[in-house]
Amino acid sequence: MSFFEKLKSGLSKTRENFTDRIGDLVGLGASIDDDFLDELEMILLAGDVGVKTTTKLIEAVRKAAKDRTIKNTQEVLPFLKKTVTDLLHDDGQRMRIASRPTVVLVVGVNGVGKTTTIGKLANYYHLFNYKVMLAAGDTFRAAAAEQLKIWGERAQCEVIAHEEGADPAAVVFDAMKAAIARKVDLLFIDTAGRLHNKANLMNELGKIDRIIKREIPEAPQETLLVLDATTGQNAITQAKVFLETAHVTGVVLTKLDGTAKGGVVIAIKEELGLPVKWIGIGEGQMDFRPFEPDKFVEALFETKDAPQEA
Repeated sequence: MSFFEKLKSGLSKTRENFTDRIGDLVGLGASIDDDFLDELEMILLAGDVGVKTTTKLIEAVRKAAKDRTIKNTQEVLPFLKKTVTDLLHDDGQRMRIASRPTVVLVVGVNGVGKTTTIGKLANYYHLFNYKVMLAAGDTFRAAAAEQLKIWGERAQCEVIAHEEGADPAAVVFDAMKAAIARKVDLLFIDTAGRLHNKANLMNELGKIDRIIKREIPEAPQETLLVLDATTGQNAITQAKVFLETAHVTGVVLTKLDGTAKGGVVIAIKEELGLPVKWIGIGEGQMDFRPFEPDKFVEALFETKDAPQEA
């Protein structure tokens, strides 16, 4: 099964909760009036698209109907598809790989798949012949370093780790020194994810950032926030806490397979002003790819009657 087919399959619950319901609404043959727009608004909100994004989409449909850009309800779904694609489009780089090492700080609460994400990123760039190093900065979670070492072996890259309970900043300091000395291309730094709304964890992230900048002033070149798609709008709430402390440059959305809340992808860009850069749709090393808005929207908006790809 291709990655697109896996994505399409993984989004099936979201489509039932989102696209299929819009299709059913359109099928009622109603005109684009206030009642229709109210129903559409409820579907978008239930699909975890978010209040801000839903309002923007409803106003776009209302204006298009008024301007006669769309003339009936049958044209609403194609119009939404194009509008959402435009919303998700991002002209930025996937990963700003410049200096050696390029430092990528990875943040997020426990349980979102942060350590697994780092392992998959390491494997992805190893396949493109980059020299990769990992830093086990999550020293609080039991076996986090061991988990990262396993991923390091799979990606054939070195992992810098201390004993459990050690100072995360000390791990980062050693990793920075090692990455510079060994001419590493990419250094991925894992961080602790518990107590995400507590000042001590935020202070810890600030301390790590200062140590990174002491060695390479322009680093980290990327700070990726890992979010769990199954948590829907709660992921947005988590993100806002991290945005208060870390200069987040993009989002990695995990567990997109099997969730009914995939509409949160649309909300992330509009609510947070951040691009989704990577998505995960399974446990395997290859179930992880750069986020492509066109393909995501194609998978999300496939209707029940749409022909299957060969």
